[in-house]
Amino acid sequence: MEQESKIYVAGHRGLVGSAIVRTLRENGYHNLILKTSQELNLTRQTDVETFFATERPDYVFLAAAKVGGINANNTYRAEFLYDNLMIEANIIHSAYLYNVKKLLFLGSSCIYPKFCPQPMKEEYLLTDFLEPTNEPYAIAKITGIKLCENYCRQYGVNFISAMPTNLYGPYDNFDLVNSHVLPALIRKTHEAKISNAKQVEIWGTGSALREFLYVEDLAKALLFLMNHYNDIQFVNVGTGEEISIKDLALLIKDVVGYEGELAFDPSKPDGTPRKLLDTSKINAAGWKAELSLRQGLEVTYNWFLENYSEVRGK
Repeated sequence: MEQESKIYVAGHRGLVGSAIVRTLRENGYHNLILKTSQELNLTRQTDVETFFATERPDYVFLAAAKVGGINANNTYRAEFLYDNLMIEANIIHSAYLYNVKKLLFLGSSCIYPKFCPQPMKEEYLLTDFLEPTNEPYAIAKITGIKLCENYCRQYGVNFISAMPTNLYGPYDNFDLVNSHVLPALIRKTHEAKISNAKQVEIWGTGSALREFLYVEDLAKALLFLMNHYNDIQFVNVGTGEEISIKDLALLIKDVVGYEGELAFDPSKPDGTPRKLLDTSKINAAGWKAELSLRQGLEVTYNWFLENYSEVRGK
């Protein structure tokens, strides 16, 4: 991308989108097109096509999506499927119609089968059944990958896809009902600390294994891919390291400084037993995650403390 290129970041207020914007600006890209959901409804085809016809972006980071944790995915199944299908289909098709030079679509590691061999290689996509609790979201993301792949095959465009692992960092969703596990644990543990609660209740057995990537590292990876990767095959983005939910909770407890107990509830779902990405492809291309999980948690917790009054109101 040239420094003066017009770059549209879809979903710029979200966890990933805001990190992309910060990273682009830090690297001298200032000709950014940013629209809130109130300004542009991405689920409406006519609105999206009008936007592309007017703005004519050169490059697109497609980070807009309806996202949430296990509870949100399992409760709002139709919304997660419909909204995400509409968002990605409208943007990808409009990018083709209005000659976008390159588009980068953001997927999710939940696209892989529930009992996928570990670590998960890109070629394992669609080799078995998905995790039922987030199947609608996963199907939508798989569709986005296949849209990019087949627009490349039919129309010769340069639309690439990246599959990040579980993300965390500033501007995450810390809602206790619908957020992902890591931000929910940070908030639960912090509030247990300030209220002197004797224990923190945690969904599941704590045995599930997860990989976590600091969102600023992801943003650097996406800029790297936009400038250096042109393969039709999607690429995994992660750390290549995993941790159990129990050990994650213990690490967060230490970072927060909470001295109570952790109480796991085995009646609640664990989700997929293990999710570790094979990142050899992007590592071989020249990118590797920089921040350790503890370092990332410390930065994220400090941001949480600085913004707690706003977070608490959500």
